[in-house]
Amino acid sequence: MFISNAYAQTAAGAADPGLMGSLTTFAPLILMFVVMYFLMIRPQQKRQKELKTMMDALGKGDEVITVGGVLGRVTRVTDAYVTIEVAAGTEMVVQKNAVTGLLPKGTLKSL
Repeated sequence: MFISNAYAQTAAGAADPGLMGSLTTFAPLILMFVVMYFLMIRPQQKRQKELKTMMDALGKGDEVITVGGVLGRVTRVTDAYVTIEVAAGTEMVVQKNAVTGLLPKGTLKSL
């Protein structure tokens, strides 16, 4: 009396959702990947490119900071290593990829 009859859907209508049905199913996944690319992957690639150009441009006399926080002036650069003067007469050899940043000229006045 108060409840209407429920009819089952035919098999032909349920088996063919169409192109738009498939697209709307994967739309959130595609959107999530696009957002992740622009928020995480692209900035990291840009940062790696900047670090590589900075490492390639290292030269004698540049003032740098290493991963460990050591400040120093570059005295020699080879293909894989950089020699840094950390105090008068004290030098240390580090890998090129351990250099994280260039400091403005004149930052290290005590050397």
